[in-house]
Amino acid sequence: MASDRARRPRPGPRGAPLDPAAVVQVSEAIGDLPRRPDLLIEALHAVQDRFACIRHAHLRALAHLFNLPHVAPFEAATFYAHFDVIADDAPAPPALTVRVCDSLPCAMAGAAALHDALRTALPKARVIAAPCMGACHRAPACAVGHALVETASVEAVARALRDRPSIPDPPSLDPYRARGGYAALASAPDPDALTALVERVGLRGLGGAGFPTARKWRLTRANPGPRHLVVNADEGEPGTFKDRWCLETEPHRFLEGMLIAAHAVEAETCWIYLRDEYQHLLAPMRRAIADLLAAGPFRGEIHLRRGAGAYICGEETALLESIEGRRGYPRHKPPFPGERGLFGRPTLIHNVETLWWLPEIVARGPEAFAAQGRHGRKGRRLLSVSGRVRDPGVKDAPAGITARELIEEFCGGMADGHHFAAYLPGGASGGILPASMADLPLDFGTLEPHGCFVGSGAVIVLSDQDDPAEAARNLVRFFRDESCGQCTPCRVGTAKAAVLLDAPVWDRALLTELSGAMADGSICGLGQAAMNPVLSILRHMPEAVP
Repeated sequence: MASDRARRPRPGPRGAPLDPAAVVQVSEAIGDLPRRPDLLIEALHAVQDRFACIRHAHLRALAHLFNLPHVAPFEAATFYAHFDVIADDAPAPPALTVRVCDSLPCAMAGAAALHDALRTALPKARVIAAPCMGACHRAPACAVGHALVETASVEAVARALRDRPSIPDPPSLDPYRARGGYAALASAPDPDALTALVERVGLRGLGGAGFPTARKWRLTRANPGPRHLVVNADEGEPGTFKDRWCLETEPHRFLEGMLIAAHAVEAETCWIYLRDEYQHLLAPMRRAIADLLAAGPFRGEIHLRRGAGAYICGEETALLESIEGRRGYPRHKPPFPGERGLFGRPTLIHNVETLWWLPEIVARGPEAFAAQGRHGRKGRRLLSVSGRVRDPGVKDAPAGITARELIEEFCGGMADGHHFAAYLPGGASGGILPASMADLPLDFGTLEPHGCFVGSGAVIVLSDQDDPAEAARNLVRFFRDESCGQCTPCRVGTAKAAVLLDAPVWDRALLTELSGAMADGSICGLGQAAMNPVLSILRHMPEAVP
């Protein structure tokens, strides 16, 4: 039996002592930011922005200032890719960091060669590979510090270092109102009638899962308030950039849709979680929110929160964890967010595109909106198109359009010298289909029988000059790197899959068995869908399998 002396706690604080200088530095960096646990990630951003890194002493200071366990700031800071956590005595990172996107559209456009060329051209900079930056239509892309460089080259990066790029401001409140903006919000019926209206048009969540919007509204409103509305603007799926387009093109249309949804569930507070790669949208969005609140159509609160480089935070419950100031670990369900979500309250979560369509649906009526679909489908979709087409970008297209129609009618056909060979109908997790199956409607329920789905509407087009097997390797490496690590089937499964796909000959039986284990045992959609590109190639393009 241990002695009483051995069982007594050690006197004094555990771990390294608090550094008073670090407390001063952190206090100055975060300014008047309230010392609340849910603002921890905002505080980490402030320290990272001030010092270009976060030292261990800064983490201890944050724990002290926010009255948190020492482990809380460390767990959060080391979880997110955009925080550089280093030891107190370690040299600071280089003054310049250049992140080169290595996701599939950029890889197809020569990201690996760009990465090598930049390392040679910028020997004093830190040049690192990074996941999707939301510029797939202007690949390859890289970020010089926080500044996005599209159609990147050594020369373009040099120009970005020399000349601060000018970014046009999105339209402001007055021009939007002059075009009839916020009239739909003013004329929106009561929550029950509004929900029935949206149900008639068949609107679904357009961030990936496709859950019926009206059903989500009813589930949230069935639980007693106060209620929250959370906007998922953290699109990180390779090939997806439509949310960025919405916020750049007409932020007040999105905000009006947000307030219509808040009215539908009688939410008192709105939260917008913006991916950190969209730094250029932070100031315009803050201004748009301030103008909206000053104009008075919403009497509640609107908060803008900044992501920190974690694809998993696109999963709705991981997003809630991040807003509450923690690492983005998906929660077990039930309870669902509509029952117990942000800060334990009923929470409606929507992506940007779902909200984008609400003002038009309310203003024009569900029948007029629904009539614009094709092949028996309803409404319109914003499709992010990248890859081997002549004119990539966000396409406002009829719901149910086929990939072949999309390429020919909206993208100017295939790029010169390329012949249509395959396509991803729904981003990295939506699978890969051959061109022979390009006449399937791009909508919910049409692709699932073939092991694919439309998801967030990210269409990546491959040509006869691309290797589908290499595309699958790229996508699985992305999921391996972005797995949050909470559950074993995803953490170990994605790593094992990446190794198996690098083999000279694929072990089809083992890959299939591994896919089943990951789909059955993973907590969230990342692990459940990570092997879809591999399975679809095995099923539909066996000739491409090594």
